[in-house]
Amino acid sequence: MSANEPAQVPVGPPTGPIETSAEDTGDRDTRFFGQPWALAHIFGVEMWERFSFYGMQGILLIYLYYSATDGGLGLDRAVAAGIVGAYGGSVYLSTILGAWIADRILGSERVLFYSAIVIVAGHVALALIPGFLGVGVGLILIALGSGGLKANATSVVGTLYREDDPRRDAGFSLFYLGINLGALAGPLLTGLLQSTLGFHWGFGLAAVGMALGLLQYSFGRKSLPAASRRVANPLPRSRYGLVGGIAAVAVALIVLLVLVGVIRADNLSLIVIITTVAATIAYFVVILSSRHIDAVERSRVWAFMPLFVTSVAFWSLYQQQFTVVTIYADVKLNRDLFGWEMPVPWVQSINPIFIIILSGVFAWLWTKLGTRQPSTPVKFGLGVMIMGAAFLLFLPFAGGGAGSTPLLAMVGILLVFTVAELLLSPVGLSVTTKLAPARFHTQMVALFFLSVALGTAISGLLAEYYDPDNEVPYFSVLGFIAIGVGVLLLVFARPVLRLMKGVR
Repeated sequence: MSANEPAQVPVGPPTGPIETSAEDTGDRDTRFFGQPWALAHIFGVEMWERFSFYGMQGILLIYLYYSATDGGLGLDRAVAAGIVGAYGGSVYLSTILGAWIADRILGSERVLFYSAIVIVAGHVALALIPGFLGVGVGLILIALGSGGLKANATSVVGTLYREDDPRRDAGFSLFYLGINLGALAGPLLTGLLQSTLGFHWGFGLAAVGMALGLLQYSFGRKSLPAASRRVANPLPRSRYGLVGGIAAVAVALIVLLVLVGVIRADNLSLIVIITTVAATIAYFVVILSSRHIDAVERSRVWAFMPLFVTSVAFWSLYQQQFTVVTIYADVKLNRDLFGWEMPVPWVQSINPIFIIILSGVFAWLWTKLGTRQPSTPVKFGLGVMIMGAAFLLFLPFAGGGAGSTPLLAMVGILLVFTVAELLLSPVGLSVTTKLAPARFHTQMVALFFLSVALGTAISGLLAEYYDPDNEVPYFSVLGFIAIGVGVLLLVFARPVLRLMKGVR
């Protein structure tokens, strides 16, 4: 989308690159709220995927560290937070794999379908396999499946419309509404089941939800246009064996590192961080050293670097909704609602509510301002500064005992989280596609996802240092660092804009 177009915003991190090439699938098909009927099938599978994803993630952390008598696994709380962060980072790392398989082997629609099957299997494993084996098998499958679905669902939506179809923006609005509805309902229902019947009932509901989405999609996928199954850059058959061999060696290496103790539960976040940093450096080196980009494109890639760093800083705080904020809700938040204790995961549904309410407000604001709206570096800088300010808002309640923080205060803090998100997240993919060299469009989108992966993994590593009994250092240091990163970007906004060579 252009800088002046309304931003259609999914809850949390972006869900995938928007495919800009589409075929004419019949402008007269208006059976789904004025949109092509095929959109209903993608809407449904994405809504249920977000339902299962956020529903499971809402109870995952407390499942890991609650004692066995409370239905949990009794892990150390810091280790549990690190696992959740590593899992979240792995989801965004796997989007790169999902996009590559779609571009080179299967096409977006088939990857979406097979990914949904993998996600169902992961949730079933969490629900039915007890102990750490269920967690390991379940999280690996869900991370791989969610990455594949994230990378391709939005691309499939794009194939439903011609480039000049006036319904296109409204169609994406409906699609993102499905994301928000799933993210809102998931933690509410799985949290309710977890608090009344037990964790595995909550995981089971996530599995049922994803299975419903898969069932509905499997009946409707044949109505999708042929463009959704087109392989953009087919991998030669002669190289299938090589790719399969590399994949087998990679899996064997990971298994070996686990068996010898190099990869452990207590260092998963660090492993994901190292892997993501290595991939990021490799991408930047490949793009900047290419002979196929000109001076303007190379300058724009350099301009993307400070935006990348700012994005990492933002997500490393924002994604703590699933680590530190969950612990805080469990330990410090007063969850009493007229004599009934609200389940911990319900806190995860506050942000989607604000996204649904405020995304239209921000879209109207940017449209109203037009060319007078802040530039992308300024939006990024303000976004990470407000995110830092949200962490500072925890300080007035530091030092209080169990249940000392009013629920209304948490609602206000998460409102600030949402404002920060709406300043940075919607423009992230947009500016990435604008700055991308023509020959490296996909790789630049992958770089943006790597910033989300890196920030998410860092959020898990940072959460290991959170101490509910001594919160001031944690919230103040991270809050001021984030504000400092934002101020630094604002100071250098003009030089960055010059490097962006006309992109604003």
